[in-house]
Amino acid sequence: MYADYAYLIVALPVLAFLLCLFVGWHLPRGGGFLTVLATFAGLILSLGIFSEIYPDKIIHQSMPWFANFNVGILIDPLALVMLLMVTFVVTLIHIYANGYMNGDPGAARYFAEAALFTASMLGLIFADNLLQLFIFWELVGLCSYLLIGFWYRKPSAAAAAKKAFLTTRVGDVLFLAGIILLYNNLANLNLALKPGEYLLQFPVIYANLAQIAPDQLTLIALGLLGGAVGKSGQFPLHVWLPDAMEGPTTVSAMIHAATMVTAGVYLVARMFPLFYAAPHGLTAVAAVGAFTALFAATMGLTSFDIKRVLAFSTVSQLGFMMAGLGVGAAVGTFAVGVSIFHLIGHSFFKALLFLCAGSVIHAVNTNDMREMGGVGKYMKWTMYTMLIGSLSLAGFPLFTGFFSKDEIIVIAYEYGTLINFLPYIFLVLAAVLTAIYTFRMWFSVFTGKERSDYGKHESPWVMLGPLVILAVFALGFGYVAQEDFYSYLDSNFKHYDLDFVELGVIGGHALEEHVAPAAEGEPVAAKGEHEAAAGEGEAGGEEGPGEPWYIQILPIIVAIGGILTAMLFYWDKVKKFDPSQVTGDKDPIRKLLLKGYYQHEIMTGWFAETVVYGTALICNTIDIKLVDGWLNWLSALVLGFAQHVRKVQTGIVQNYVTALVLGVVVLVVVITLAKEVGLV
Repeated sequence: MYADYAYLIVALPVLAFLLCLFVGWHLPRGGGFLTVLATFAGLILSLGIFSEIYPDKIIHQSMPWFANFNVGILIDPLALVMLLMVTFVVTLIHIYANGYMNGDPGAARYFAEAALFTASMLGLIFADNLLQLFIFWELVGLCSYLLIGFWYRKPSAAAAAKKAFLTTRVGDVLFLAGIILLYNNLANLNLALKPGEYLLQFPVIYANLAQIAPDQLTLIALGLLGGAVGKSGQFPLHVWLPDAMEGPTTVSAMIHAATMVTAGVYLVARMFPLFYAAPHGLTAVAAVGAFTALFAATMGLTSFDIKRVLAFSTVSQLGFMMAGLGVGAAVGTFAVGVSIFHLIGHSFFKALLFLCAGSVIHAVNTNDMREMGGVGKYMKWTMYTMLIGSLSLAGFPLFTGFFSKDEIIVIAYEYGTLINFLPYIFLVLAAVLTAIYTFRMWFSVFTGKERSDYGKHESPWVMLGPLVILAVFALGFGYVAQEDFYSYLDSNFKHYDLDFVELGVIGGHALEEHVAPAAEGEPVAAKGEHEAAAGEGEAGGEEGPGEPWYIQILPIIVAIGGILTAMLFYWDKVKKFDPSQVTGDKDPIRKLLLKGYYQHEIMTGWFAETVVYGTALICNTIDIKLVDGWLNWLSALVLGFAQHVRKVQTGIVQNYVTALVLGVVVLVVVITLAKEVGLV
């Protein structure tokens, strides 16, 4: 029953967008309640669909569009968990926004854009083909531009919006190139498509990967990875994400927790069979993700803007998710469950942290942590809910982040034993820094002495309610859902009868020893040694040796060690060291981190303004002086000749008769002379 109304998951937020846009100005709080109702209805529908299809069914609805393309809905385990997460988290963010945006003159415009943003993300998730996904992908980018630049009269907000839009366009061009290349390869196969099948449908893509040349698969995978790098803020296209803080805090929460940045991770997870089959495809994903995780974590150590600290945290955690997918070269489809589980858990605690930051900013009217301190005395609910989010982000034992992020570190170790240890080393270092900068933020904001005169009040319950709900999920979701989640996500690609052994051979993995024999009647799916060791393999799977005990407890040591380090530097009650004793204003490393590795200077000052602008100037000069110059000279010559010729055209009949007579005389003379010399 619910499956018949799946389209309403997207249609209702679109309706809310139209209502808020045209009549929101006349409704209480800009019509924010409409966006809440729309996304909450989407959550109810998603839960209904979950009850109908769990654990072993999928929904696939499709209708023709044009040529070999279609419009369709595909809700499998991967799409369903994403639908549940987005509708749940965004509903809480919209409830919070009804308090946060109260009194803002642009509230109606905000809620209209937020509703369209939500609809675009949901449409991206349940698209059944790559072209439809790309259309919603672009709508997500447009909405992020509008929301980041919501306070467009503020120059920094307008600049941040343009930066986000242009940076993500670089990745989107690569994504589109990958789609075109994939379409050409599928079209050249001359497939005999069955009724209801269309090119670029995910089931059609999965079924025909083995027929595409490996070098073409690699190019396609790199194109799709380029799109994911831009959307999910991976190095080097991550530079837009920290600047996205210029929008309202609720926008930051949506972008960094539930929408947009998760789209890139979802794309790689959705196309995981292609990346698995593409030689070096997953290797590139693992390298980009692991490096981004460490790179962004270092910048979180020195930032003083509370929202920018969380922004660098988001970039780093997205790196963990990408690395989790990349190590699938060693552990197979189990990596999809691990990565998406961290994505879901991250959405809870990162939305919580951003909304807590918004609650603090709402009360103290500053983003600068140097002007805070002692806030916990007046904002108990915000302090304790943010503590839960911080412990989860740091990977403290038994919190959601512990079960999700640290599992990525463990399977990265398996990847290291087979392929390369560098991603594992990067992720461990990033985990240490995550715990340090997270609790540097928490202690700086809520403990110690007040460092400025700010309002001493807690936020209203319309804002605190979502914090409490998110805190519950940030605390207990990992413990309750981990095993069932992995099992459910691991079944995702079995619905498409994929042979990961064959795909692994194409991709150059050939990890036969990591493939668990399937039960009779089931397709063979690649399994990692990790999964077999955990007793989660298919029937007939043999137990693997598992990881050494010190590898399993290392993430716990890392998290607790990072928190203790932050306590010794930033908690006044146990403070043993002054940060200035370790680093000062003249410290080149600190200056490097504060400047963000001079990324702005390199990418804007040097690359954009020098290389791009210089190249454009040279091309412009060639165009004006050479191309246009030659054409202008030729046209001037023709016009000059015409000016002289036109003088003959006097318009006087007598002159024309005289010229005719003279012409006849000259002609007669010429003919006579020709006869005399024998030419005629």
